[in-house]
Amino acid sequence: MKLKAVFFIGVFILINSVVFAQLKNKPHLEEDFMDMGFGIFIHWSMDSQYGSVISHSMVGASEEYLNKYMNDLPKTFYPEKFNPDEWARLFKLAGAEYVVFTTKHHNGFCMWNTKTTDFNIMNTPYGKDITGMLFESLRKYGLKVGVYFSPEDFSFLHKQGKVISRKGEGTQVTDNPELLEYDKKQIDELFNNYGPIDMVFFDAFSTKPLVQWVHEKYPDIIVTRGEMQTPEQKIPNGPMPGPWETCMTMGTQWQYKPTNEVYKSGTDVINKLIEIRAKGGNFLLNIGPKPNGEIPIEQDERLREVGLWMFVNNEAIKGIRPMKGMIKDGDIWFTQNEEEQAVYVIITGEKDWFKGFRRNFLLKNLKATPQTQASVLGQNDLVVEYWPENNPKTKFEQHNDVLEISVSRAHRLYNDKIWPNPVVVKFMNVDVIK
Repeated sequence: MKLKAVFFIGVFILINSVVFAQLKNKPHLEEDFMDMGFGIFIHWSMDSQYGSVISHSMVGASEEYLNKYMNDLPKTFYPEKFNPDEWARLFKLAGAEYVVFTTKHHNGFCMWNTKTTDFNIMNTPYGKDITGMLFESLRKYGLKVGVYFSPEDFSFLHKQGKVISRKGEGTQVTDNPELLEYDKKQIDELFNNYGPIDMVFFDAFSTKPLVQWVHEKYPDIIVTRGEMQTPEQKIPNGPMPGPWETCMTMGTQWQYKPTNEVYKSGTDVINKLIEIRAKGGNFLLNIGPKPNGEIPIEQDERLREVGLWMFVNNEAIKGIRPMKGMIKDGDIWFTQNEEEQAVYVIITGEKDWFKGFRRNFLLKNLKATPQTQASVLGQNDLVVEYWPENNPKTKFEQHNDVLEISVSRAHRLYNDKIWPNPVVVKFMNVDVIK
């Protein structure tokens, strides 16, 4: 009898552990996430005042440095120009569907009104709940709300008397039970007091206990990092199974960098968005606000350039999936909306494409049918401004083994009439050659 009891207890524990280990994001939430395609990442903390790397300067720092960092820096953090509505409007204009905000980075400084620690935004001269204000504005403009949360916490480790590090004994929730419970209390505050939360990005080397806890307690919140692949500062060579998300900076640093910074061009950012979507991923594009709460002009400019492109071409980016077996042909990328039988041909790498001029391209993997239709997104294919004799209609001709398309960029988007960014041709009812 004792052996049987032990056997059944063992089976019960095994079954429950398997069930626990298999908790995942809900499939329909993952599909919704893949539809969104484009999000904004925000790295911001009180050490933005010096433009240093966010949080990581605490690792290897002297006790004197840590004392000044944790006790003096909060006393001068005063983002008096923070305007959450202005931020949200800009993100909406940029074409984003969701925003992920650093509620707590590795330093442990909380950007919300928390009861778990005094190391938070309320104990600064600003004294306002930035997280609550921003989340309210994001929802006001129809943007999904994402929480970036670091389970690692340098200020907490310091209180425990541990050497601050991202690797080593006691730095992760898997080997620091007190830290795990502390994080759970903070997540409860964020999810219960600032909801509804749509997604959470856990940034740590070991997150499984928190991820499983969230799946149990908050099953309608999708976990990105911690559950899915989230390549950082790089794009994978090809499609990856399931949902995935590349996060990337506009320059070289996540947080605001006032000096020695080099930014990507707007065209480069747009091309990266296209590549990521053609490969089936989401693009989480990072900004780093200034310590006074403003978005740096260089970042504002690039968001608006992306926004103009998305205003014209968003249907090639949102609600799409990668083409099976065909994501690229030369400098041309492909996405598709299977439900609408639409294929998007995204032409990159074309320089100095003057308004009203026509260019031809050969497509090896598409074949026209009697029902095929083609048009350039954003334009009516009927008229070129100041050039009435120009017929800009998109044309195509099926040859034996290639589909030839003739494209006129007729839409005037810049005053100098030269458009430097990709043009998208939409095909309806076209066969895909696999």
